[in-house]
Amino acid sequence: MSSFQRVLTAAIFCVITGVAMIGASAPVHAQATQAAQSQPLRQILVQGNQRVEADTVLSYLLLQPGVPVDARSVNLSIQTLFATGLFSDVRIENRGDVVVIYVQENPIINRVILEGNRAVDDDAINEEIQAQPRAIFTRARVQADVQRIIEVYRRAGRFAAQVTPRIVELPQNRVDLVFEISEGPVTGVRRVNFIGNDSFSDRTLRRELVTVESRWWRFFSTNDNYDPDRLEYDRELLRQFYQNQGFADFRTVSAVAELTPDQEDFYITFTLDEGDIYTFGDVSVETELPDVDPERLVQYLSVRSGELFQGELIEESVDTLNFAVGATGYAFVNIVPNISRNREDRTVDVVFEIEEGPRVYIERIDIVGNTRTLDHVIRRELELVEGDAFNRSLIDRSQGRVRRLGFFEEVEITEVQGSSPDRARLQVAVTEQPTGELAFGAGFSSTDAFLIDLSISERNLRGRGQFLRFRIAASSRREQIDIRFTEPRFLDRNLAAGVDIFSVRSDFITEASFETQSTGFSLRAGFPTTRSTNLGLQYTLRTDDVVVFAGANQALRNQAGSRVTSVMNYTLRWDRVDNPIEPTRGFRAEVAQSFAGIGGDVRFVSTEITASVYRPLFWNFVGSLNLNSGFIMGWGGDSVRINDRFFRGGNSFRGFEIAGIGPRVVVRDTTTGRLRGGDALGGRFYAIGTAEMSFPLPLPEQYGVRGSLFTDFGTLGLLDDDDLIAEATPGSAFTTDDLSLRVSSGLSIFWDSPFGPVRFDLAEALVNETYDRTEFFRFSTRTGF
Repeated sequence: MSSFQRVLTAAIFCVITGVAMIGASAPVHAQATQAAQSQPLRQILVQGNQRVEADTVLSYLLLQPGVPVDARSVNLSIQTLFATGLFSDVRIENRGDVVVIYVQENPIINRVILEGNRAVDDDAINEEIQAQPRAIFTRARVQADVQRIIEVYRRAGRFAAQVTPRIVELPQNRVDLVFEISEGPVTGVRRVNFIGNDSFSDRTLRRELVTVESRWWRFFSTNDNYDPDRLEYDRELLRQFYQNQGFADFRTVSAVAELTPDQEDFYITFTLDEGDIYTFGDVSVETELPDVDPERLVQYLSVRSGELFQGELIEESVDTLNFAVGATGYAFVNIVPNISRNREDRTVDVVFEIEEGPRVYIERIDIVGNTRTLDHVIRRELELVEGDAFNRSLIDRSQGRVRRLGFFEEVEITEVQGSSPDRARLQVAVTEQPTGELAFGAGFSSTDAFLIDLSISERNLRGRGQFLRFRIAASSRREQIDIRFTEPRFLDRNLAAGVDIFSVRSDFITEASFETQSTGFSLRAGFPTTRSTNLGLQYTLRTDDVVVFAGANQALRNQAGSRVTSVMNYTLRWDRVDNPIEPTRGFRAEVAQSFAGIGGDVRFVSTEITASVYRPLFWNFVGSLNLNSGFIMGWGGDSVRINDRFFRGGNSFRGFEIAGIGPRVVVRDTTTGRLRGGDALGGRFYAIGTAEMSFPLPLPEQYGVRGSLFTDFGTLGLLDDDDLIAEATPGSAFTTDDLSLRVSSGLSIFWDSPFGPVRFDLAEALVNETYDRTEFFRFSTRTGF
């Protein structure tokens, strides 16, 4: 064997021997380590704690004396101590049979200070954040509170708000937590645009939204601030509007808010898919409940085959079926309207399926977020109380009723599991909004000249839901001061009650050589009789002073003096229009009667009837027919005083001046035989109709200009015998009372200008008497600031 082979053999032998020795010694070392780890724990020490007791720290540990320490128990103990939020640092050191827990406690918050918040008060922010005095300070909670404060400002329309947290260290491991707030400008809504709306103009759709465009005179409004939650509600309002116009397939494709380049406002764009107009097809009710006749239930439905599809009629029908089936003894039913569209003939078939549902009762109703409004103001709008059967349709209706109060930005009713499977809790969450208003108004018209209007109102007085308004208005023809108070739920019933105190001076010198001063008060009450009808009752006690000026004839001089009027009246209203401001479909009707003579010096009975019908014609043209009539008569030997008679003209009969038609003191021209008119006397009977077609003008929609073609027709007259003066001699004054027909026709233009609504009327009297007072042009405007 060569020397090289001997060296190589020796080296290999040494490697093999070393590996063998390492392999033999490894188990021995492992056994020693295992023996050390399996040694029972004798003692646990806690160090670094100041406020937290050592026993409290030990209670969170998975380590116990007498039990060996392992890595899993150590890791879980550290995680548990961190999860308490009491400590900013935790370390565990293993010293054989002794374990030492090192902790560093989180500081205690001494004060929470808000700096820089002017638009949002401290209470509104403190309700949202978790940081409170004497609470534990953690950086994670502070960062979460920063996001909450930013969200509060976003809801207030300030998307540029920034919040910087800062701590001020104090003795005894305490800190002052300071939120430095930079509010930034209010982010308004510069423009609301619509894409895909072929059937309705942008202006019409904007009226359906809660969100409004920012204007300089809306400084008391918060709905002109961009709010993402409000935007979602607007999408739902659009859906309801379109579905009530027959667009069963309507959907809002998107609602996008884009910040303007100057970072001050948003452009909001709704992209719409209108779809086609549908009518109701087959309508039926299906149920397997005994003692329930489906064919009989169909008769109670608001849905009728062949009529225009309206989503609200389906909801009304569900409510009706709930009531009808409940009357037969089934308090727990599920009513599901199954809708199937026939796209070829554009009809919607509706099948109302009724089945008995699980028995669930409402255990409790919680109301949260009402920092100002009292609980009972909200509860009385709910159509359920504790102990009632759970009813989804009543819950949805209750949410809508609370939202319609106008006191809250947001309203949401959610269901929470109760103490047992057959119990449920309801949580009504609301967000308050300002309800007070200081309004200044100014205007000009061809009749009243310059006018001013100042009012201070509160719609939710002291959080009780009451309405209070003080108003002063003055013009060249009228001066008025009044105070109005309304309790919407008198005696906690669905009964609105109120009182008015007023003083009104009216000037009819130009038209009839007299003026009146009325001072008094009214007591009123009103309540709904059905979902679309309302009954109002009112008692008025007033003093009327009639001053007749020199030169008036004997018929007017007899009216001078002061009398006390005690009058009781009722008003029954029936309203089924689709839009209360600009109706395009439906009808309205109203009957009002007054009875004077329960005390006082005046005795009369008065009746007035009004009816209006609206129908869409073509494109965006809407046709309407309005009819109104009134009759008043004295009783007990009394005649009707001039201040209680009807005067018509101006806005009530275009083409004629105020008090431009009806009985009048006239003089016959001895040369031509024509009658020349003098003072108007009013009348005890009138009947006036208006046929009108409204349409958008061919101008950019953002100008808000629309027009209408109209024809007014009617009559006014019927004086008492005491007021009739015969023509004594040629050229002498006498009275006319012929109830002759008057007709006018013309064009009206409406403009939603930046300064308020402006109206122009151009009308020509087509049929009139020579003594009537006609006018071709009328102008009026009004604004608030």
